[in-house]
Amino acid sequence: MIELDALWKAGKDFLGTRYPIIAGAMTWISDSHFTAAVSEAGAFGSLAAGNMPPELLHEEIQRVRQATDKPFAVNLITIAPNYKEHLRVAAENRVPFIVFAGSFPRRPEIRAAKESGARVMSFASTESIARHLIDNGVDALILEGSEAGGHVGHVSLGILLQQVLFRVKDVPIFTAGGIATGAYIAHLLLMGAAGVQLGTYFVCTEECRTHPRFKEAFIRARARDAVSTPQISSDLRVVAVRALRNKGLDEFNQLQMELIEKIKAKEISHAEAQYEVESFWVGALRKAVQEGDTERGSVMAGQSIGLVKSVRPLREALDSLIRDTRDQLARVEERMRALGAE
Repeated sequence: MIELDALWKAGKDFLGTRYPIIAGAMTWISDSHFTAAVSEAGAFGSLAAGNMPPELLHEEIQRVRQATDKPFAVNLITIAPNYKEHLRVAAENRVPFIVFAGSFPRRPEIRAAKESGARVMSFASTESIARHLIDNGVDALILEGSEAGGHVGHVSLGILLQQVLFRVKDVPIFTAGGIATGAYIAHLLLMGAAGVQLGTYFVCTEECRTHPRFKEAFIRARARDAVSTPQISSDLRVVAVRALRNKGLDEFNQLQMELIEKIKAKEISHAEAQYEVESFWVGALRKAVQEGDTERGSVMAGQSIGLVKSVRPLREALDSLIRDTRDQLARVEERMRALGAE
């Protein structure tokens, strides 16, 4: 008999949670209230540092701790202007987990996180990067496919599974990108994943304090509506962002062209242009999440948005995932028995 508890034991033990299900950190969405609610429900909350002022990050960490005694992470974006200060604040607050996102952390940054007592997680997009991060001291990896929302890479989860999950056994590996059903979770666990990370799925929960119009946009959208932003030119490096197609996305493309012209005219440095790019997304996302401007703001979402159809309590959403995971494992076992009998 296929036991779910045995399948995801490594993930549960690593995170210290009832379920090895991570609610992916989403800027302006994964605040202290939502992070604590996720952890209290038995999953794993991840506080999104985004580019908030360092003193606010300190306050948010304290709020999480006041609301729950369960494990949680602070997600740091390595390309954010306040990143180094965020790492300092997280280390000083001795948070239990630190997740590096956006790009790959340097060895001294991983060391600083671990010396604070935190367990360290980071995203990996290839086998070589995964092994480099492990050599530098990360305790677990997250494989996030391009199906995910927000800042993403260019490789689908299906390829990452073959490049990394099937080859790297040194640390627990969590999978992310396009996950919104227990049936999919069951098969990812069977393939060796220690657990999973979902973001888009959890936006449409009552505990997620986004603007009602933001959630309405999720419910109306189809999978193909969540598109990845193109990089206009190699003159300006842009980390792809997956969001619903709208006027805001068109404005971002226009911004890229304007910044490229300024770089060529030596009116702005590459670093300053990169800052403008990140500032655009921070502002546009806030406009959509908090103000409900889903036309000109950035409605960051993964392709699993096509599977999100209603707003419901967080515990109900979690229970549905667990129930569907168990049901799918039972179907797999039944099929294996049938094949064995033939």
